Amino acid sequence: MAIDAGNSKTDVALIGRDGSVLGAARGGGFRPPVVGAEQAVGSLAPLVEEVARQAGRSGPAGAGHVSACLANVDLPSEEAELTGVLAERGWGATVTVANDTFALLRAGVGDDGEPTGVSVVCGAGINCAGIGHGGRVARFPAIGRISGDWGGGGYLSEEALWWAARAEDGRGEPTELARALPAHFGLTTMYELIEALHLGRLEPGRRHELTPVLFAVAGAGDEIARAIVDRQGEEVVTMAVVALGRLDLLGEETPVVLGGGVLAARHPLLDDRIRELLAERAPKAEPRVVTAPPVLGAALLGLDRTGAPESAYARLRAHYAPADDAESGTESPSEA
Repeated sequence: MAIDAGNSKTDVALIGRDGSVLGAARGGGFRPPVVGAEQAVGSLAPLVEEVARQAGRSGPAGAGHVSACLANVDLPSEEAELTGVLAERGWGATVTVANDTFALLRAGVGDDGEPTGVSVVCGAGINCAGIGHGGRVARFPAIGRISGDWGGGGYLSEEALWWAARAEDGRGEPTELARALPAHFGLTTMYELIEALHLGRLEPGRRHELTPVLFAVAGAGDEIARAIVDRQGEEVVTMAVVALGRLDLLGEETPVVLGGGVLAARHPLLDDRIRELLAERAPKAEPRVVTAPPVLGAALLGLDRTGAPESAYARLRAHYAPADDAESGTESPSEA
């Protein structure tokens, strides 16, 4: 059983020994720091029941192994706690838990040989992890600003709002964001948007809608918006290069796997900036954008654990491959 649980959605899939997908279900976000480990895992139960039903099983899924890659599980202690809670559910004979960044990494590297590489997820937030020779691991706490993080859709929308507010009231430099952000919601001024957000007329979650607006304004040449996008590219590359250095991989050709909603969208300014900076700081890095669902990575880790045949990997990847890449579900920016 493969589980990929993110901030906004969760995918569960039951995988056959031959790599076939016997059942698949999707649910909401997975936030154990907010609701607690027991309740967060409990929210997975309907999805597990659904994939078991699709596979023709009237009782528990009874998987040989549960491979769970989970967002908001950033520390080894959190992984250990979630492993215990999942094991108590009895959904599989054995259980492994990893941060969802490792699912992205596994989806973006090959299925033969040692799975070395670095992955950067930039979705609602940002995170990075890498695996080197001999199974060495490099990772970051990725808890937010208190752990030194900057970036992801949430940060980008907040940064855009900050600059737009200051542009309108005169504390900051002029930027088209001051017009474009309120216009997205049918409003005229930043004051109206600030009031609507503060008084709850707009749900807080709708702030994430402003990230594509930021990229559109940046693409039109606005200097403030472009600077925010450049900062995001800098953060992505900084994390990747630090991880490569920790793993002694800067001197050899190594995949740098990019994923999450912000990076998978392939915004030209951000995509080009990341490639430019990687070429300067890690010339042998091989950037790859993964567009396949992250549950693919969790399932591949499960196949690794259970010793599946080569044909199982090919079948599984074919099932999850997007239309533009039916082989692997990855795309190198240099080949786009």
